Amino acid sequence: MSKSNTQNLKQRFYKIFSNLPLNLREEIILVIPQRGPITWQVAYLEVDNDTELGKTILEKLSDLKII
Repeated sequence: MSKSNTQNLKQRFYKIFSNLPLNLREEIILVIPQRGPITWQVAYLEVDNDTELGKTILEKLSDLKII
């Protein structure tokens, strides 16, 4: 994934995350094999820290048209 595409996905993710009600941030949004369930809060931490898991989360959320 290119750096500009990653930045675009991050911006879209942050926009959606910031508009989520606080009680929904603990809801599971994705299940990754060998990692298990991912909540909005976990996704935010991974994306914000630029981890490999964060990049995977962005790709999968984009593929699922969530972001």
